[in-house]
Amino acid sequence: MKSLESAVAYFESSFHEEIQKIINTTPRKLYEPVGYSLMIGGKRLRPALMLHAASLFTDSLDHILPAAMAIEIFHNFTLLHDDIMDKADLRRGVPTVHKKYSENAAILSGDAMSILAFKYIVIGSSDQLPELLSLFSTTALEVCEGQQLDMDFENREHVTIEEYLGMIRLKTAVLIACSLKIGAIMANADPREADLLYEYGINVGLAFQLQDDWLDVYGNPDVFGKSQGGDICANKKTYLLLKAIEACDPSTLLELNHWLLKSDFDPIQKIAVVTAIYEKTGVSDQTRQLMKHYHDEALEALERMTIPLDSKEILKAYAGEAMVRIK
Repeated sequence: MKSLESAVAYFESSFHEEIQKIINTTPRKLYEPVGYSLMIGGKRLRPALMLHAASLFTDSLDHILPAAMAIEIFHNFTLLHDDIMDKADLRRGVPTVHKKYSENAAILSGDAMSILAFKYIVIGSSDQLPELLSLFSTTALEVCEGQQLDMDFENREHVTIEEYLGMIRLKTAVLIACSLKIGAIMANADPREADLLYEYGINVGLAFQLQDDWLDVYGNPDVFGKSQGGDICANKKTYLLLKAIEACDPSTLLELNHWLLKSDFDPIQKIAVVTAIYEKTGVSDQTRQLMKHYHDEALEALERMTIPLDSKEILKAYAGEAMVRIK
C-alpha cells in the first residue's frame, strides 16, 4: 500500500458491497440498523492499518479483506453500544442508532454486529484460525474491560494515573494493535515482526488517546470537530485532570475540587478556571511530553523490524500525526 488513504479506498469498495448485503438480510429490522451504523462512515483506520501491515509482507491482500471487515464491524459495534450508554443523540453528525430506531433495536443490532465480527474473522484464515481467534477474542474482551473501567472511574473519587493509562490501553490501543498484528499474521510474517507491529500499535493508540485529552482543552473546534472543554464540564477523568490533581498546591486543589463538585455552573467560566489551573500546574506540557514518549516508543518498535526502511515510512508518518496536530 502506497498510503493509508489507498488502503482505505481498497477496503471501502468491498465493504460498501458487503454492507448492502447485510442491509438486505432478513429480518430487516435486525440488520437495517447494523447497515445504518456501518454506513455512517468514519476513517476506516483500523482496517486500513491491517491491510497496510499485511502489505509489508505480501502483495496478495484479497484474503485479508474479511478480517478487515471484522475489525471495522467490531469497532462500530462498540460505538453503537457506547452511544446507548452515553445517551448520545448524534454520531458523526447524524442520529445515533438508538435515536433513529429504538434502544431495544440498537441493543439487539449491536449484539448481532459483535457476532458478525467473529463470522468475518474466520473467512479466509483457516491456516491461522486458532491464533487469530485467540487474539481477536482476547482483544474484544479487553475493549469491554476498558469500557467498564472508564465507567467505573466516573463514580470513583480517586483514580491513579497508572490506572487511567491502563484503561485507555484497553479501551483504545489494543484494537489498533490487534488490527496490525492480524494483518501481519495473515500475511505469514515472522512472529517477531507481528509482535513488533503490535507494540507499535499499543504506543500509537496511547499517544492518540492522550492527544484527544489534550485537544478537548486546547484544540480548535473548527479544525477538530469537537466542542472545547467538554471533558472539563463532564468532570471526565482525563490525563490532564489527574495530573493536575497530583500537581496542585493545597489552595489550588481546593479551587479545583470546588469546580468538580459544583453542580450548577457556567460552562464557559468552569472551562476557563480549570484550563487556568492546567496552565498553572504545567499539565499541558506534561501531556505533550508523555505523548512524545509513546510516539518515540512506537518508532523504536518500527526500528527493530527487519523490513526495508521505505516500508516503514507510512507507519512513521501515522505515528507523527499526533505530534503534528497538537502544534
